[in-house]
Amino acid sequence: MSKDFIRIGGAREHNLKNLTLSIPRDKLVVITGLSGSGKSSLAFDTIYAEGQRKYVESLSAYARQFLDQMQKPDVDFIEGLSPAIAIEQRGGGTSPRSIIATTTEIYDYLRLLFANVGQPYCPTSGEPITKQSTSDIVDTISALALRSRIMLLAPMVSAAKGEFRDVLERLSREGFVRARVDGQLIELGGPNRVRLDPKQRHTIEVVVDRLVLDDKIRVRLSDSVETALKWGEGQLLILHQTGDAADPNLWVETLHSNRNYSRATGISFETPAPKHFSFNSPSGACPVCHGLGQKLVLDESLIVPDPEKSLEEGAILPWRRGGKRMIIYYKGLVKGMAGHFGVSMDTPYNELSADFRRQLMHGTGETEIIFNFWKGGKISKVARIFEGVIPNLERLHAESESEFTRNRLKAFMNPRPCDACMGRRLKPEILAVRLGDATTSKRFRGARTDPKLPGLSIMDICALSIDDTESFFSALKFTEFQARIASEPVREIRARLGFLRNVGLGYLTLDRESGTLSGGEAQRIRLATQIGAGLVGVLYILDEPSIGLHQRDNERLLRSLEGLRDLGNSVLVVEHDEDSIRRADYVLDLGPGAGIRGGELVASGTVAEIMGNPRSLTGRYLSGELGIAVPERRIRPTKEKGWIEISGARENNLKNLTIRIPLGTMTCVTGVSGSGKSTLVEDILCRGLFRKFYG
Repeated sequence: MSKDFIRIGGAREHNLKNLTLSIPRDKLVVITGLSGSGKSSLAFDTIYAEGQRKYVESLSAYARQFLDQMQKPDVDFIEGLSPAIAIEQRGGGTSPRSIIATTTEIYDYLRLLFANVGQPYCPTSGEPITKQSTSDIVDTISALALRSRIMLLAPMVSAAKGEFRDVLERLSREGFVRARVDGQLIELGGPNRVRLDPKQRHTIEVVVDRLVLDDKIRVRLSDSVETALKWGEGQLLILHQTGDAADPNLWVETLHSNRNYSRATGISFETPAPKHFSFNSPSGACPVCHGLGQKLVLDESLIVPDPEKSLEEGAILPWRRGGKRMIIYYKGLVKGMAGHFGVSMDTPYNELSADFRRQLMHGTGETEIIFNFWKGGKISKVARIFEGVIPNLERLHAESESEFTRNRLKAFMNPRPCDACMGRRLKPEILAVRLGDATTSKRFRGARTDPKLPGLSIMDICALSIDDTESFFSALKFTEFQARIASEPVREIRARLGFLRNVGLGYLTLDRESGTLSGGEAQRIRLATQIGAGLVGVLYILDEPSIGLHQRDNERLLRSLEGLRDLGNSVLVVEHDEDSIRRADYVLDLGPGAGIRGGELVASGTVAEIMGNPRSLTGRYLSGELGIAVPERRIRPTKEKGWIEISGARENNLKNLTIRIPLGTMTCVTGVSGSGKSTLVEDILCRGLFRKFYG
């Protein structure tokens, strides 16, 4: 029997009343009931806890000391238990380095893809960057007309100031006969030694070989190319006569390199590897923000949270905190500024002129201000430059060794996109590696950071929504050679994107920080990750995965749960959602009440059996016997009670939203998942009210 069922005997955890029951394996099972009836106590605190405890006990004593050991649940026995994985509703962590792309392993496959088939471009000029092997360069030279005169040069000095006597002498000692200095060919071993002006910029290239092209010199040509690349540190200049009848002495010069090299800027770049596309590695992370994509910047609106206060009343909040002497000192600075500019200390901050507010916040530049300070029992006048509130706080934050002080100042800071990488976390040369062509970039123009480059960078792709990312990879074209390399990473990426879309998360962008996700979104991401893992024979326990999900997306979530079951797993879901209960293979209804009145198995079986059980409150609602009454009379907004007005809300995906919320009524904010409901209520309304009343 234990092969087909998980048997539980005498479960007494929390409010469970000596519960004994059997749960069918390899089925989608829903545990439902009133809030507080014992659903989580059964699913997580009994079944999952025992599964984890047995797993940990199977490990060695040495391994167990590094793991949190769960207390044995209050239960007589559990038989037929599979390895258990709990997917609870909790946040996705607080690390700013964790994003959806890294959590789901999509970013790992993107790094692999870009390192192998991405096209590097010069971040300055926008020209494609390529590298050539020795054979490629030899083939290029061999393709010229027979009997062409060829000259191979290795760059030694490029537009640099100096006399460079040591460079020329070294070349002569190594057996080189000629060099080109500032465009002129010279003899290195001649009696007339070249003297260069150390104050001028010079370019020196050593002549490695001169030859006439025919079909018998390939070996010599290959050796000379390798020698030139060695001396030129991966760069080689090829000069050849065109044979133009009008100008037989016309030479054409081309630059070649066996490294990633920009001809426009003369800068060499490392060959991209997966590590270069990681913003958690020094090899790829932006050197300014260290891969975070943002930096903390002092915000005037946080420094002056209540602009209706005057300077006398302490409008500048950070200068009103600290020791008494510092508060008096800072107030003296503000009074000096007000006196110099003829501003009343009793004027509300929002009524001060924009020019005065700017100088108060950012300093007076070279203009000296006379300040009055009480010192030694008398007032002394001091003339000096006023550095400004924001520079003062920035200096204090940078120089302070007190963690308390630094954390206090962070309360007046807001994150802003990094100026160097524009919030994209990576070095410019890494962001210049692209996938796709000009046609692809036009279609996904909104995500591009550099319009002069075709295609999208790795972080441009992460800035797309999951739905748009799937469309991008559907439209992406590869050459036959690239397709052989890219097929496996692209297949894994598209599979994971599909799993995320199927659990109703197609609206999220891959660069969304995990810490900003709701509990339901984080849970569904973990669910999608588990589906992608393809494990078999596992007991999955989920906590209300439909919470926060619009009915439009509920069907896809249920199909995902059924897909997890069809792989050969048991899926146990704590749920109140009607659609989820109706789709279950088996239902456990706990009750009959909550708390001490709960903890009993009221009914179990198929949905039809639950509906036919008179003891099941859930069944009576499912059958339509009971329902939620719609109120006959609703409270109408009135002018007397007033409204809360929000104007120009642009946080996250809100598009300059202006709304009015009536006071004294129950207002429901609804919409599809990802439409901006939480942003409006939590990030705009709640934060605005908190700042208004608590500063």
